[in-house]
Amino acid sequence: MAVRSTTTEILEWIRERNNKLSVNIERTSLDKCEGWLYDEESGLVRHKNGAFFSIGGLSGTFRGSYVEQPICYQKEIGYLGYLCSVIDGEMHFLTQAKMEPGNISLMQLSPTIQATKSNFEQKHGGRKPVYLDIFKNVADDDVIVDQIQSEQSSRFMGKRNCNIIIRTDDPDSIELTENHRWVSLRQMRELSKYDNLVNMSSRTVLAGIPFSTMRQDYWVDEIRDEALRNSIFKEPDHQLLKDIRHRIVQYKMFNDDDVREVPLMSLAGWELTEDGFSCKEDYPFRLNFCRIAIEGREVREWCQPLFEATGRAFFGLFARDHEGKREWLLRLKPEIGCFDKVELGPTVQREAFSRIPENDIDKLFIRKLEEAKSSGDKDGRIMFDTLLAEEGGRFYHEENRNVILKIEDDEIDELPNDYFWCDYATIQAMNSDNNHLNIQLRSLMSVINL
Repeated sequence: MAVRSTTTEILEWIRERNNKLSVNIERTSLDKCEGWLYDEESGLVRHKNGAFFSIGGLSGTFRGSYVEQPICYQKEIGYLGYLCSVIDGEMHFLTQAKMEPGNISLMQLSPTIQATKSNFEQKHGGRKPVYLDIFKNVADDDVIVDQIQSEQSSRFMGKRNCNIIIRTDDPDSIELTENHRWVSLRQMRELSKYDNLVNMSSRTVLAGIPFSTMRQDYWVDEIRDEALRNSIFKEPDHQLLKDIRHRIVQYKMFNDDDVREVPLMSLAGWELTEDGFSCKEDYPFRLNFCRIAIEGREVREWCQPLFEATGRAFFGLFARDHEGKREWLLRLKPEIGCFDKVELGPTVQREAFSRIPENDIDKLFIRKLEEAKSSGDKDGRIMFDTLLAEEGGRFYHEENRNVILKIEDDEIDELPNDYFWCDYATIQAMNSDNNHLNIQLRSLMSVINL
């Protein structure tokens, strides 16, 4: 019989897995990063067998400023997939305790399967990911979510993954590994409040659950927040969807960014040393070359580059109750590596050392957050405030602050034309399309307390 765990038991399970884990990650130089090389002809740092990913340079004008930086190329589409099932009347997800080399907190709660195409084609020479065949052979009727969604477009060039949720009616038929447990949706939302515990891949997949069109009681406990319920179980605002899509098309047509792919070592403002590849000025990230040893993975020892953040980014989402329903303030967000140039992002999305000036909405968000904190948040304005880890397979120890902050309906008089107040059903309608919500926004939508 499928076993459900208490939240305390899940936390203890992660602690136990961490205690048994042996991890050793050391910085090295590019010439000692076994299997990797700088290809003078292509201008890329790449693996000698041409698999996995590569790193090149970008240079040019972006959003009115000159920019040059490394960028990660990984054209293959991998699986970020959850297997779910109803257990004791409540929807549960088969969740993996997974260690990635860049994880800031060792084991994190990950989807059932989290694998690049190179991984599941075993180009690394390791074991095939468990449960892969279930996802590859799933019947159409058992697919709940199946989307191609973007990754972090400040680091990746056009990177996308398959976000998929499939259902089984027989959880007892699934043989669990020591790294997998059934976790309810309610528990996933609760565990998201712990710093760096629920990983980015889990958050982006869970954000795709189509609550608005699936009213079954087993998806969520009774939603007592009337404004939130009214926001979820309604028709999308079709006029607003039309307006947003029009603005997106207009941006794609008329933006004048001119960023080009260039050889990595041609970036004049960056330098390669024995310690890695870094910008000569403050920049949100640098590139490290690492020697890695982790027990329990498909491959136990290897070398690879990892992007290391040089500070924390800040992602903020305004919420309000308007005409009886909850809405969130979204913004069109161009990013240098965005597959489709621009996507919808959160109200505030600022990297460490951002060179883009704060606008009035950014300033209002910070001011309202400081006011709430200084008052002890006696009005309950801070709906979420947690450090969430970014993708640990390519990024080293990157954690960013994620905040959802409630304001009064009338605290913003007039919106700039790239901002939109949207209810949950309308956001979900946009998310059902590929490449409309960026990963920062999807991450924040995944932690809304249902």
